[in-house]
Amino acid sequence: MADHESPQQKEPGYDVENISTPEPYDQLDQVPSYAIDRLSQAFETSAKRWELIVYPSLFAFIILAAYGFYLVFSLARDMHYLTISVDSNMTMLASNMQAVADNMGQLTSNVRSMTVQVESMAQNVNTLEPLLASIKQMDQSMQSITFAIHNIRGDTASITNSVGQGIGRPMSFFNNFAPW
Repeated sequence: MADHESPQQKEPGYDVENISTPEPYDQLDQVPSYAIDRLSQAFETSAKRWELIVYPSLFAFIILAAYGFYLVFSLARDMHYLTISVDSNMTMLASNMQAVADNMGQLTSNVRSMTVQVESMAQNVNTLEPLLASIKQMDQSMQSITFAIHNIRGDTASITNSVGQGIGRPMSFFNNFAPW
């Protein structure tokens, strides 16, 4: 029963007895000639459309590629000039920095010498403290001398008044004869 299948178990649409094997044929013999002409015209029309799109696009691409090459070339040239300029400026900067370093060394030595001199002045000021005491004593002495001179002036004024009254009359007689 396995060799013969029942008609209920067959798949629909596939009848093994009705399948025929294809016979070899030449495709060009069966294709009509007007279809080939039509295909040829459609291909030519499509090719013309593509020519209208592709050739100008190719030309624009070539122009843009040339312009891009020019931009890259000019950028490379500008970068070359920039590197040369930066290199020369960095060389000058390095020499100037060396001069600044030398000047800073000289400034450091000058500050050290000033420090030594200021320390020496501080020691000299400490030496001057006894002199300051002497100057204070001189100041007090000058004040007492000023006071004494003030007293002498007052005494001289009183002597002048007393002498002027005693000799004023004879002097006025002699003043009449004096031409001055």
